[in-house]
Amino acid sequence: MTELVQNPAQGATSDNARKDHPMWSSRMAFILAASGSAVGLGNIWKFPYITGENGGGAFVLVYLLCIALIGIPIMIAEVMIGRSGGQSPLNSMRKLSQRDGLSKRWVWIGGMGMIASFLILSFYSVIGGWALSYVGNSAGGLFVGASSDAIGTMFGNLLADPYTLLLWHSVFMVLVIMIVARGLSSGMEKAINILMPIMFALLLIMVGYAMSTDNFADGFTFLFQPDFSKLTTEGVLTALGHAFFTLSLGMGVMMAYGSYLPKKVSIVKTAVTVSIVDTVVALLAGLAIFPLVFANGLEAGAGPGLIFQTLPLAFGQMSGGVLFGTLFFVLLVVAAVTSAISLLEPVVEWFEEQKGINRLTGTLIGGACIWGLGILTILSLNVWSDVHPLGMFERFEGKTFFDLFDYVTANLMMPLGGLAIAIFVGWFMSKPAAQSDLDMGNGLTYKLFMFVLRYITPAAVLVVFIYNLL
Repeated sequence: MTELVQNPAQGATSDNARKDHPMWSSRMAFILAASGSAVGLGNIWKFPYITGENGGGAFVLVYLLCIALIGIPIMIAEVMIGRSGGQSPLNSMRKLSQRDGLSKRWVWIGGMGMIASFLILSFYSVIGGWALSYVGNSAGGLFVGASSDAIGTMFGNLLADPYTLLLWHSVFMVLVIMIVARGLSSGMEKAINILMPIMFALLLIMVGYAMSTDNFADGFTFLFQPDFSKLTTEGVLTALGHAFFTLSLGMGVMMAYGSYLPKKVSIVKTAVTVSIVDTVVALLAGLAIFPLVFANGLEAGAGPGLIFQTLPLAFGQMSGGVLFGTLFFVLLVVAAVTSAISLLEPVVEWFEEQKGINRLTGTLIGGACIWGLGILTILSLNVWSDVHPLGMFERFEGKTFFDLFDYVTANLMMPLGGLAIAIFVGWFMSKPAAQSDLDMGNGLTYKLFMFVLRYITPAAVLVVFIYNLL
């Protein structure tokens, strides 16, 4: 990162050189792409289990409030930076800093976001490989009649086998590389136009099946009837943090996607739409999962194992479990792929801006490096499970490579990136430029947005950041 920041000329491109910069074909294309990025394992894997751990309805209510006060303002700011700069996150920040006469140090926001997406995809791909593996397990009927111990052993055996994990990690990364290498219109947009409708259809099928069970009302009540006696301070902070992370903020993704957004498209309306879609998917995932959990007498607060250990038990005990279990894990794979291609894009876009590197070459280089880094996550689950590279520091004691990558990106890089974006746009970016890009004028709406971005959003992100550190 130091090298990238200290060489402002490297990779910088003039406006003339970017005349052929591709654009999303429509506002809907961007919405699907950005929603695909936001709707990932965080919605279908993480949101249900953290909701279960934190009491349901009251947690959901706080989460929705946090989306409005943190998620949407930062997404608007990040997309605006990307569209204004029209380049990779790093070079967009460089361009805007130079335009507004600001310090070159602001470039680190884009650079850190790109590094964060690089690190996240290295372990995200491994988890995507778990989902691929479970598609085969479900389709093969391995969950049918299996006991809780048997399913737990199945998951344990998967994590303990580095060769199987490497196989599925490789398959997942190859899928992602193939899509991204084909470019914006022929690759990412085309894939998203196919995958997102499939994902929504599968999710609605799963919700429809959940509605046919006797416990759908229990699942609905659990999600939407607030019981504030079950909500703790930690639950509020968890909602605050997840609202920020679920929208793919602070990792350069929305800057990269925003750089392809046509000038005529409203940033504000589009960001709000993406946030709504992301939230609806998370809630639908809860409606699909909790009735099945309750119908089989399982625990809603089962934690991270809800998807890979608790739900397979439910699928194995219910009528049509093979079909619906398979559909569910296909849904999980599709959600993971749409997020993964967005995580690779900021790195590839930066490679494209270097002399002599075309998109195919940049994708292969970036994808290969991420694949290689993912091997550290695989080994940390088994062979190197007792290797703690920063164990000499109390805060990192007992953390494997996988734990470190997750901790550093989620608790340090992403919140710092989001905080810096809010401060940059709220306090330092040219006010006329911001008003022009947001198309809000100087009325009440713009003033309200800037107030939230300047004061409320940074304060909330700081609370999450400090809480995670302490």
